[in-house]
Amino acid sequence: MLSYRHVYHAGNYADVLKHIVWQQVLLHLNRKDKPYCVVDTHSGAGMYQLAAAEAQKTAEYQDGVAKLFARGDMPDTVAEYVAAITELNGGDALSYYPGSPWLTAQALRDADRAWLCELHPQDFPLLLQTLRDAGTHPRRVKALKEDGFQTLIAKLPPAEKRGAVLIDPSYEIKADYQRVIEVVKQAYKRFATGTYVLWYPVVDRRRIKQMIAGLMDSNIRNIHQFELAIQSDSRQAQSGSGMTASGVFVINPPWTLAAQMQQTLPWLAESIAGIDGRWLCEELVPE
Repeated sequence: MLSYRHVYHAGNYADVLKHIVWQQVLLHLNRKDKPYCVVDTHSGAGMYQLAAAEAQKTAEYQDGVAKLFARGDMPDTVAEYVAAITELNGGDALSYYPGSPWLTAQALRDADRAWLCELHPQDFPLLLQTLRDAGTHPRRVKALKEDGFQTLIAKLPPAEKRGAVLIDPSYEIKADYQRVIEVVKQAYKRFATGTYVLWYPVVDRRRIKQMIAGLMDSNIRNIHQFELAIQSDSRQAQSGSGMTASGVFVINPPWTLAAQMQQTLPWLAESIAGIDGRWLCEELVPE
Protein backbone atom coordinates (compact mmCIF):
# COMPACT_ATOMS: atom_id res chain seq x y z
CA MET A 1 0.00 0.00 0.00
CA LEU A 2 1.82 3.08 -1.28
CA SER A 3 -0.81 5.80 -1.62
CA TYR A 4 0.74 8.12 0.97
CA ARG A 5 2.98 10.96 -0.20
CA HIS A 6 4.41 13.38 2.32
CA VAL A 7 4.37 16.36 -0.04
CA TYR A 8 0.73 16.94 1.00
CA HIS A 9 1.84 17.45 4.60
CA ALA A 10 5.33 18.91 4.29
CA GLY A 11 6.17 21.52 6.90
CA ASN A 12 3.13 20.89 9.09
CA TYR A 13 3.33 21.00 12.88
CA ALA A 14 4.22 17.31 13.02
CA ASP A 15 7.23 17.93 10.78
CA VAL A 16 8.27 20.86 12.95
CA LEU A 17 8.52 18.73 16.09
CA LYS A 18 10.03 15.70 14.36
CA HIS A 19 12.69 17.67 12.52
CA ILE A 20 13.67 19.83 15.48
CA VAL A 21 14.30 16.67 17.50
CA TRP A 22 16.11 14.96 14.62
CA GLN A 23 18.35 17.97 14.03
CA GLN A 24 19.31 18.06 17.71
CA VAL A 25 20.18 14.35 17.64
CA LEU A 26 22.48 14.90 14.65
CA LEU A 27 24.09 17.99 16.18
CA HIS A 28 24.79 16.01 19.34
CA LEU A 29 26.45 13.21 17.37
CA ASN A 30 28.64 15.77 15.65
CA ARG A 31 30.06 16.94 18.97
CA LYS A 32 32.38 13.93 18.96
CA ASP A 33 34.97 13.30 16.28
CA LYS A 34 34.20 9.59 15.99
CA PRO A 35 32.14 8.71 12.89
CA TYR A 36 28.54 7.54 13.08
CA CYS A 37 25.85 6.09 10.85
CA VAL A 38 22.20 6.97 10.21
CA VAL A 39 19.29 4.84 9.08
CA ASP A 40 16.12 6.63 7.92
CA THR A 41 13.42 4.02 7.34
CA HIS A 42 10.83 6.17 5.53
CA SER A 43 12.69 9.00 3.83
CA GLY A 44 10.14 10.41 1.41
CA ALA A 45 11.34 12.75 -1.33
CA GLY A 46 13.73 14.58 0.98
CA MET A 47 12.81 18.04 -0.31
CA TYR A 48 9.42 19.65 -0.96
CA GLN A 49 8.46 22.61 -3.13
CA LEU A 50 5.72 24.38 -1.22
CA ALA A 51 4.32 25.99 -4.35
CA ALA A 52 3.64 22.55 -5.84
CA ALA A 53 -0.02 21.68 -6.39
CA GLU A 54 0.16 18.84 -3.89
CA ALA A 55 1.53 21.02 -1.10
CA GLN A 56 -0.93 23.82 -1.92
CA LYS A 57 -3.87 21.44 -1.83
CA THR A 58 -3.65 21.21 1.95
CA ALA A 59 -1.20 24.07 2.68
CA GLU A 60 -0.48 22.47 6.03
CA TYR A 61 2.84 24.30 6.23
CA GLN A 62 0.91 27.53 6.79
CA ASP A 63 -0.16 26.20 10.18
CA GLY A 64 3.26 24.73 10.85
CA VAL A 65 6.68 25.99 9.85
CA ALA A 66 5.36 29.25 8.34
CA LYS A 67 4.14 30.41 11.76
CA LEU A 68 7.63 30.24 13.21
CA PHE A 69 9.08 32.85 10.88
CA ALA A 70 6.77 35.51 12.27
CA ARG A 71 7.89 34.94 15.84
CA GLY A 72 10.80 36.37 17.79
CA ASP A 73 12.60 35.18 20.92
CA MET A 74 12.86 31.63 19.63
CA PRO A 75 14.35 28.89 21.79
CA ASP A 76 17.78 27.88 20.52
CA THR A 77 16.47 24.62 19.08
CA VAL A 78 13.85 26.45 17.00
CA ALA A 79 16.36 29.10 15.92
CA GLU A 80 18.74 26.41 14.63
CA TYR A 81 15.91 24.71 12.76
CA VAL A 82 14.67 27.97 11.21
CA ALA A 83 18.24 28.94 10.30
CA ALA A 84 18.67 25.70 8.34
CA ILE A 85 15.44 26.30 6.42
CA THR A 86 16.34 29.94 5.77
CA GLU A 87 19.75 28.92 4.42
CA LEU A 88 18.12 26.35 2.14
CA ASN A 89 15.76 28.98 0.75
CA GLY A 90 18.50 31.56 0.33
CA GLY A 91 16.67 34.25 2.28
CA ASP A 92 13.39 35.02 3.99
CA ALA A 93 11.02 33.48 1.42
CA LEU A 94 9.67 30.04 2.31
CA SER A 95 9.66 28.18 -1.00
CA TYR A 96 11.19 24.82 -0.08
CA TYR A 97 10.84 22.61 2.94
CA PRO A 98 13.59 20.09 3.78
CA GLY A 99 12.77 16.56 4.83
CA SER A 100 14.90 14.45 7.13
CA PRO A 101 17.21 13.25 4.28
CA TRP A 102 18.27 16.82 3.55
CA LEU A 103 18.83 17.57 7.23
CA THR A 104 20.86 14.38 7.53
CA ALA A 105 22.92 15.13 4.43
CA GLN A 106 23.75 18.59 5.74
CA ALA A 107 24.85 17.23 9.12
CA LEU A 108 27.01 14.31 7.99
CA ARG A 109 30.76 14.67 7.88
CA ASP A 110 33.18 12.93 5.54
CA ALA A 111 33.56 9.82 7.69
CA ASP A 112 29.85 9.41 8.52
CA ARG A 113 27.40 7.22 6.60
CA ALA A 114 23.64 7.05 6.00
CA TRP A 115 21.12 4.66 4.51
CA LEU A 116 17.90 6.36 3.41
CA CYS A 117 14.99 4.09 2.49
CA GLU A 118 11.96 4.93 0.35
CA LEU A 119 9.65 2.55 -1.53
CA HIS A 120 7.24 4.95 -3.25
CA PRO A 121 7.87 4.86 -7.05
CA GLN A 122 7.32 8.62 -7.43
CA ASP A 123 9.25 9.73 -4.36
CA PHE A 124 12.31 7.53 -4.73
CA PRO A 125 13.63 9.33 -7.87
CA LEU A 126 12.99 12.64 -6.09
CA LEU A 127 15.01 11.41 -3.12
CA LEU A 128 17.91 10.59 -5.44
CA GLN A 129 17.69 14.10 -6.90
CA THR A 130 17.62 15.65 -3.42
CA LEU A 131 20.84 13.87 -2.53
CA ARG A 132 22.48 14.92 -5.78
CA ASP A 133 21.47 18.52 -5.19
CA ALA A 134 22.86 18.31 -1.65
CA GLY A 135 26.21 17.17 -3.04
CA THR A 136 26.29 13.92 -1.09
CA HIS A 137 28.76 11.17 -1.95
CA PRO A 138 26.78 8.14 -3.23
CA ARG A 139 28.99 5.68 -1.37
CA ARG A 140 28.61 7.60 1.89
CA VAL A 141 24.91 8.44 1.69
CA LYS A 142 22.87 5.75 -0.03
CA ALA A 143 19.24 5.95 -1.11
CA LEU A 144 17.69 2.50 -1.11
CA LYS A 145 14.40 1.47 -2.70
CA GLU A 146 13.81 -1.05 0.06
CA ASP A 147 11.52 -1.79 2.99
CA GLY A 148 13.00 0.44 5.68
CA PHE A 149 12.07 -1.90 8.52
CA GLN A 150 13.93 -4.81 6.93
CA THR A 151 16.90 -2.66 5.95
CA LEU A 152 17.23 -1.31 9.49
CA ILE A 153 17.65 -4.79 10.98
CA ALA A 154 20.04 -5.82 8.21
CA LYS A 155 22.35 -2.82 8.76
CA LEU A 156 22.75 -3.25 12.52
CA PRO A 157 25.02 -3.24 14.38
CA PRO A 158 27.00 -0.59 12.49
CA ALA A 159 30.77 -0.78 12.27
CA GLU A 160 30.98 2.74 13.71
CA LYS A 161 29.25 1.66 16.96
CA ARG A 162 27.60 5.12 17.01
CA GLY A 163 24.49 6.24 15.23
CA ALA A 164 20.87 7.28 15.04
CA VAL A 165 17.73 5.78 13.57
CA LEU A 166 14.65 7.68 12.38
CA ILE A 167 11.45 5.65 12.03
CA ASP A 168 8.46 7.60 10.75
CA PRO A 169 6.04 5.58 8.64
CA SER A 170 2.78 7.17 7.56
CA TYR A 171 0.79 4.57 9.54
CA GLU A 172 -1.60 4.26 6.59
CA ILE A 173 -1.14 0.56 7.32
CA LYS A 174 -2.60 0.32 10.82
CA ALA A 175 -0.44 -2.70 11.66
CA ASP A 176 2.56 -0.34 11.58
CA TYR A 177 1.72 0.92 15.06
CA GLN A 178 2.62 -2.51 16.41
CA ARG A 179 5.24 -3.30 13.79
CA VAL A 180 7.26 -0.22 14.76
CA ILE A 181 7.57 -1.50 18.32
CA GLU A 182 8.57 -4.99 17.22
CA VAL A 183 11.18 -3.63 14.81
CA VAL A 184 12.63 -1.35 17.48
CA LYS A 185 12.90 -4.25 19.90
CA GLN A 186 14.83 -6.26 17.30
CA ALA A 187 17.03 -3.30 16.41
CA TYR A 188 17.79 -2.53 20.05
CA LYS A 189 19.01 -6.08 20.62
CA ARG A 190 21.56 -5.54 17.83
CA PHE A 191 22.47 -1.94 18.66
CA ALA A 192 21.56 -1.00 22.22
CA THR A 193 23.64 2.20 22.31
CA GLY A 194 22.08 3.86 19.27
CA THR A 195 19.62 6.75 19.42
CA TYR A 196 16.18 5.87 18.06
CA VAL A 197 13.56 8.48 17.10
CA LEU A 198 10.09 7.00 16.56
CA TRP A 199 7.49 9.39 15.17
CA TYR A 200 3.77 8.82 15.73
CA PRO A 201 0.49 10.61 14.84
CA VAL A 202 -2.35 10.92 17.33
CA VAL A 203 -5.52 9.99 15.48
CA ASP A 204 -6.65 7.32 17.92
CA ARG A 205 -5.11 7.77 21.38
CA ARG A 206 -5.64 4.10 22.17
CA ARG A 207 -3.02 3.14 19.60
CA ILE A 208 -0.46 5.44 21.21
CA LYS A 209 -1.17 3.96 24.63
CA GLN A 210 -0.58 0.52 23.12
CA MET A 211 2.75 1.71 21.70
CA ILE A 212 3.76 3.03 25.12
CA ALA A 213 2.80 -0.25 26.77
CA GLY A 214 4.85 -2.16 24.21
CA LEU A 215 7.90 0.02 24.79
CA MET A 216 7.64 -0.18 28.56
CA ASP A 217 7.39 -3.99 28.41
CA SER A 218 10.37 -4.28 26.06
CA ASN A 219 13.22 -4.03 28.60
CA ILE A 220 14.54 -1.06 26.62
CA ARG A 221 15.93 1.65 28.88
CA ASN A 222 16.14 5.44 28.62
CA ILE A 223 12.93 6.22 26.71
CA HIS A 224 11.48 9.73 26.47
CA GLN A 225 8.26 11.01 24.91
CA PHE A 226 7.80 14.46 23.37
CA GLU A 227 4.42 15.48 21.98
CA LEU A 228 2.88 18.57 20.40
CA ALA A 229 -0.91 18.93 20.12
CA ILE A 230 -3.05 21.49 18.33
CA GLN A 231 -6.23 20.44 20.14
CA SER A 232 -7.32 18.04 22.85
CA ASP A 233 -8.26 14.41 22.29
CA SER A 234 -11.75 15.18 23.60
CA ARG A 235 -12.29 17.80 20.90
CA GLN A 236 -11.11 15.32 18.28
CA ALA A 237 -13.65 12.78 19.50
CA GLN A 238 -16.44 15.37 19.31
CA SER A 239 -15.54 16.69 15.87
CA GLY A 240 -14.36 13.48 14.24
CA SER A 241 -11.39 15.36 12.83
CA GLY A 242 -8.09 13.73 11.95
CA MET A 243 -4.69 14.08 13.58
CA THR A 244 -4.79 16.35 16.61
CA ALA A 245 -1.27 15.77 17.90
CA SER A 246 1.96 14.09 16.99
CA GLY A 247 5.01 13.09 18.90
CA VAL A 248 8.22 11.16 19.06
CA PHE A 249 9.55 8.48 21.35
CA VAL A 250 13.30 8.87 21.71
CA ILE A 251 15.45 6.01 22.98
CA ASN A 252 18.89 7.01 24.27
CA PRO A 253 18.31 10.72 23.65
CA PRO A 254 21.16 13.22 23.89
CA TRP A 255 21.55 14.11 27.55
CA THR A 256 20.58 17.70 26.78
CA LEU A 257 17.40 16.92 24.84
CA ALA A 258 14.86 16.69 27.67
CA ALA A 259 15.80 20.11 29.03
CA GLN A 260 15.77 21.57 25.51
CA MET A 261 12.29 20.22 24.83
CA GLN A 262 10.99 21.50 28.18
CA GLN A 263 11.79 24.95 26.83
CA THR A 264 10.88 24.31 23.19
CA LEU A 265 7.52 22.55 23.40
CA PRO A 266 5.57 25.23 25.32
CA TRP A 267 6.84 27.85 22.89
CA LEU A 268 5.85 25.73 19.87
CA ALA A 269 2.41 24.96 21.31
CA GLU A 270 1.66 28.64 21.83
CA SER A 271 3.20 29.78 18.55
CA ILE A 272 1.43 27.21 16.38
CA ALA A 273 -1.88 26.55 18.16
CA GLY A 274 -2.35 29.42 20.58
CA ILE A 275 -4.68 28.67 23.48
CA ASP A 276 -5.52 25.25 21.99
CA GLY A 277 -1.87 24.16 22.02
CA ARG A 278 -0.75 21.38 24.33
CA TRP A 279 2.51 19.59 24.88
CA LEU A 280 4.08 16.65 26.67
CA CYS A 281 7.63 16.06 27.77
CA GLU A 282 8.00 12.88 29.78
CA GLU A 283 10.55 10.24 30.74
CA LEU A 284 8.83 6.91 30.19
CA VAL A 285 11.70 4.64 31.25
CA PRO A 286 14.86 5.83 33.04
CA GLU A 287 18.38 4.77 32.13
